Amino acid sequence: MQLAGTDIRLLRVFDAVVRHRGFAAAQAELNVSASTISAQISALEDRLGVTLCRRGRAGFRLTQRGEQVHRAIERLLAAMDGFVSETAALRDTLAGTLRIGVVDSVVTDPNFRLYEALAALEKRSSAIRFEIAQTSPQELQTRVLDGVLHLGIGSFPHKVAGLRYTPLYEERNTLYCARGHRLWSVPDADLTPEFVASLKTVGRSYWREDHWNNRDFRNSTAMAQGLEQQLIMILTGAFIGYLPDHVAKRWCDHGRLRRILPDHFVYRCTFDAITRDATEIAPLARALLDELETLYPAPLAASGRGAEESGSTEGKHRVLSN
Repeated sequence: MQLAGTDIRLLRVFDAVVRHRGFAAAQAELNVSASTISAQISALEDRLGVTLCRRGRAGFRLTQRGEQVHRAIERLLAAMDGFVSETAALRDTLAGTLRIGVVDSVVTDPNFRLYEALAALEKRSSAIRFEIAQTSPQELQTRVLDGVLHLGIGSFPHKVAGLRYTPLYEERNTLYCARGHRLWSVPDADLTPEFVASLKTVGRSYWREDHWNNRDFRNSTAMAQGLEQQLIMILTGAFIGYLPDHVAKRWCDHGRLRRILPDHFVYRCTFDAITRDATEIAPLARALLDELETLYPAPLAASGRGAEESGSTEGKHRVLSN
């Protein structure tokens, strides 16, 4: 299949539909009617010779081949954007689309300074188009490795070969319960770690169950996809769970959350900026990483490392005890 300009347009339409999870939601971005989008998807299916999605009263759903095609489209569009930025770099110009990914609930952390780095890039060039996405640590690594994202920021318990990990800052997490929980009015002096660890706990799905921030709790009867969902479960008053202190602060200030045995149930995790390794890093990603490295002091930002140098973080982060 030789791609023409009309084909690229159809591929971009399909990408928008997938990102918005349906025709109706993609209308605002594409500025066309749902019927026009449907006709364009049908034209792309005819062009490719495969069924990409199911649509109807049951809703929008990708077929298995549709998922494969979309992954290929993401790589193609990223490569096209990379061509723009690389040719601009030959003229000592920053231009093109910069795609960044972050994990959830980072903006309340005073150590999170990505917005400062982006502001600095915006001042350096008005020819950069910024796209930012939020997903799990595992998905961030996959999308950066595939070239779909230029740079990701998150905490990555397991390192992946082919990626460069630049440590930025540490995030402190402690154990919390909400007003209405059985522990709410019990002083820490009357609690033992063993008793606390026996209570119902909510964990995060993107951590392994036996990882350092879940392994002490044997009664994990709730699982959340992200921090906000985990906070919702803690606020029910039925579960305890770890939260970053910056996420919990507002709720503590309003008398809705309290920390439990913070000298015992505590861990710190390193947040890294991840890019492809040094031989494949895109010019825009390199520029953003340079800005980030100026914002974070040594020793973290000075010790950028690849997966083959660092290995897994499991065991390096631990639950502290008195």
